Amino acid sequence: MSRTERVLSNAAAGAAMVLLVYLLWIGLAVPYALIAQQPAAIASSTPAPTLLVAVDQRTVLSLNGDWHYIVDPYDSGLGGGRSGYPMDEELPAGSNKLLEYSFAKSPTIKVPGDWNTQKESLLYYEGGFWYERHFQYQPQAGHRAFVDIGAANYRSRVWVNGQLLCTHEGGFTQFDCEATKAVKAGENSVVIFVDSTRIADGVPTLKTDWWNYGGLTRDVSLVTVPQSFIDDFELHLDRATRSVIEGFVHVEGAQPGTPVTVDLPEAKLHLDGVTDAAGRVAVNLSARGLTLWSPENPKLYHVVLKSGDDTLTDEMGFRTIETSGSRILLNGNPIVLHGVCIHAEAPYRSGRVNNDKDVATLLGWVKELGANYVRLAHYPHDQRMTRAADRMGILVWSEVPVYWAVEFEREDVFAKSQQQLHEEIRRDRDKASVILWSIANETPNNPTRTAFLTRSANFVHQEDPTRLVTAALLVRGDSKTKYIDDPLGNALDVIGFNEYVGWYEGTPETADSVEWKVAFDKPLITSEFGGGAKAGMHGANDTRWSEEYQAEIYRHQIAMLNKIPQLRGTTPWILMDFRSPVRELPGIQDGYNRKGLISDQGQKKAAFYVLQKAYKENGLGHAE
Repeated sequence: MSRTERVLSNAAAGAAMVLLVYLLWIGLAVPYALIAQQPAAIASSTPAPTLLVAVDQRTVLSLNGDWHYIVDPYDSGLGGGRSGYPMDEELPAGSNKLLEYSFAKSPTIKVPGDWNTQKESLLYYEGGFWYERHFQYQPQAGHRAFVDIGAANYRSRVWVNGQLLCTHEGGFTQFDCEATKAVKAGENSVVIFVDSTRIADGVPTLKTDWWNYGGLTRDVSLVTVPQSFIDDFELHLDRATRSVIEGFVHVEGAQPGTPVTVDLPEAKLHLDGVTDAAGRVAVNLSARGLTLWSPENPKLYHVVLKSGDDTLTDEMGFRTIETSGSRILLNGNPIVLHGVCIHAEAPYRSGRVNNDKDVATLLGWVKELGANYVRLAHYPHDQRMTRAADRMGILVWSEVPVYWAVEFEREDVFAKSQQQLHEEIRRDRDKASVILWSIANETPNNPTRTAFLTRSANFVHQEDPTRLVTAALLVRGDSKTKYIDDPLGNALDVIGFNEYVGWYEGTPETADSVEWKVAFDKPLITSEFGGGAKAGMHGANDTRWSEEYQAEIYRHQIAMLNKIPQLRGTTPWILMDFRSPVRELPGIQDGYNRKGLISDQGQKKAAFYVLQKAYKENGLGHAE
């Protein structure tokens, strides 16, 4: 080899190493030494995760419980060939081999659950974290296996028996990694690496106003399905007549002409169909006489889908949601949305919501408030929330964490937001309670942002034309006049707006003289308003942080907002106090955002009762 050839060869090798380091940094590759140890089919490309719908309605092997863990701030477990952590190696007795880890001897942590609130030393930890456990399994001939993960914050990689199954980015959406070729009869090992490091090109980006809870925060299970199985479906009521169920069923791996049936036994509805070349069956069922789902009567029907050896059931409500001018119409009737924002913060114990008790407590408070609606901020919540909302008759605004100033100029950031929207919609479009898909919160008004989010709105309309698209916008103006004229409003069906008159500007009385100017003939929702108070702290109405001051804000806000003719809903900020590392006022905040109507320990503040009275007397907002 000539000197020139050696230089070029070295340069190429260097460039390849730079590329590998970059891919590692953004989470799209694993170390070369580790990849080299994988079977050829896995080493050549890492399969993208898929998404199975209605997994919570299938019989699964739960992998919840105790997992061994290793904290890895330097990502050292990703390297080293067969000595890397994914191999889950344990040395036999008497071995003198050098091995610098052992899951079997490591402590355990509960899944689902964030690591921050399970171990005091990990409260502020952000970085790499390894999970490991064993499970017994018997593969079935003619079936496929998937590891289903409800959520893992923020970037994750999944191995079974040392084989890399998939990688995923995004901390609040479900994903599934196919394990069919990796599982074996008997004992199996599953290793999951989760990295909660905040990144500039992430969704969300580097700074938020909530705790960055890391880990496997929702259920983990192993799902077994036939070789050909129902992986997706969508059923909805037509808007024109509200008497036809439309949609589709998709069968993964189906040959054209594969039979599919759809049944609603209680309604005596049945459809026979066959798949087309794409594995889809169009659904069109005459459904006159259905009881329509509503907050007053949240009727759910048992739905049975069958194709070959696969049966998938669901509990679904049927209703329509649309707009007419500045009105929101539920089943053709104008409705006013009396709501409140909720973070996925567990009451009493803190940490991420991940069980039925957490959900029952939060949504029980919503019902006690007299509300019919919630804004699930600022990311998709655990599926238990939307399932419970379906049963309880609570309408839902669901959101992706395009929050504040993400890097709107980057196409890869748009792709990440689009992925999260797709995953959110695919999981929850069987929920009658979900009526609004929100694409962003409090983003800067500039052309780059507007182009990005207009594309997002168009994408959502394409993915799900049966629901409404919204976003929580900022308003502009001074203490006398507020303008709702963000150009993003042109792309939205319903316009949300956040304002904090009386808290971040002026006093509660400032709201009395505010005039609102709205540039759109569209429904408006006040997606945030309010102020902070420490539960149990009392004082005069003008004493900041007292319950009285917060209640006074609500009184004046309610009077001000009622002057907006097209106000169709409200979700004040927020139901319950929640952890935030940017809220550190000693003796008052102590690491919590205190704008809750209820404390994190369940103490209702005075403002709770002010809002409750307004809602129960139908004294906030206008249906038309």
